[in-house]
Amino acid sequence: MKFDEKRPARVFQVGNAEKFPMRDCGTLRLEPDEQVTLVTESGAEYDVARKDWGFYATPSLNGRLASFGLRPVLVRNPSRRYFVLLVEKGRQAQFDAYVKSEQLTIVCWMDSDESLRALERK
Repeated sequence: MKFDEKRPARVFQVGNAEKFPMRDCGTLRLEPDEQVTLVTESGAEYDVARKDWGFYATPSLNGRLASFGLRPVLVRNPSRRYFVLLVEKGRQAQFDAYVKSEQLTIVCWMDSDESLRALERK
């Protein structure tokens, strides 16, 4: 693993309805079969694992991710681009406000066996 920190961080504007600054703090380079864990102040965790064919972008959607305090949701923005977002436990109100301000559409929550089986059937 190699981390290249950007000092100062690159700052750019993001957002659909309301623009806000995002800071690009660096680049993390993983070798195949390496993993990093990102954590929040409250202890929620998010793993990214590199393989020789690409990445495991999340822990299991209906297993470890929930035990790490995160809930996956598929959303669509007004430009019809799709994103998988991870909502931290206890932050639903902030997420709901973000969805409203950015005019996002929730396509489906992906944290239950039932919702994942419905996606699989489609």
